[in-house]
Amino acid sequence: MTTIIKSIDELTSHVGQHLGYSDYLDITQERVQLFADATGDHQWIHLDVEKAKAGPFGGTIAHGYLTLSLGPALLPQIWRVEGVKMGVNYGTNKVRFMAPVPVGARLRAGAKLMNVEQVAGGVQVTIEVTFECEGATKPSCVAEVIFRYYS
Repeated sequence: MTTIIKSIDELTSHVGQHLGYSDYLDITQERVQLFADATGDHQWIHLDVEKAKAGPFGGTIAHGYLTLSLGPALLPQIWRVEGVKMGVNYGTNKVRFMAPVPVGARLRAGAKLMNVEQVAGGVQVTIEVTFECEGATKPSCVAEVIFRYYS
């Protein structure tokens, strides 16, 4: 269920709250290959299925930055802010890749609103995003991402 925040002014009332979870997304070898091709990162742990079986993870894994880059696909399932003219990615404060995302895993994101501060023409929002594989004991990635919303 998507948390709908009706306005920039309403954002502050959600600080400290967990906003919810996205649906799970299947991590396929094709998705990993496309990311490798887009970024030029063709490391064998991501692409060489046979070699990776004998590697440290027992199979191919998604790139850490692929996991992080799925935020724009997953976060709109969790929350949205209405009544804004524009929202932009502003950056990250912290990113940690804590566990691999095996090809074949199902990945979802959870989001917690950490901070809202005024900036010229709008607000800057910090969200803690936790990416987790179905059935895993610890998150694959935890990142503080920053967005700006302009009214």
